Amino acid sequence: MGLRAWLTQLRHRKSLGERGEAAAARYLKRKRYRILARHVDQPLGEIDIVAVDGRTIVFVEVKTRKSSDAGHPTEAVDDLKQRRLTQAALTYLKAHGLLQYSSRFDVVAVTWPENSRQPAIEHFPNAFAAAGTGQFFS
Repeated sequence: MGLRAWLTQLRHRKSLGERGEAAAARYLKRKRYRILARHVDQPLGEIDIVAVDGRTIVFVEVKTRKSSDAGHPTEAVDDLKQRRLTQAALTYLKAHGLLQYSSRFDVVAVTWPENSRQPAIEHFPNAFAAAGTGQFFS
């Protein structure tokens, strides 16, 4: 393989995080969630997946790891991350006129070993409550 072909292949190879988010989206679709958006950039950070479960808006944080050697993927969703996700979700709800709907935060942990074709996926619905003060969540 020539240098140009190798560089092209490298640019098009999805990162572990991108593959994990795609797997999480497929998983949620199988669970009958409707995916509204992915990779929503907000001033305080990115929302991985925005979905609807019944009549509830669900903000999904996806954490992907090769193994749990350094801890479970959900451990990366600390208090600071929860506050940022809360603010990003509130901004999303306001921007789309959705404040009247209930919402929640789910976490999807994806463990994808290097030599495995399929990841292990764990879904934690309602993983944490909106963090901070003055929020409009029910």
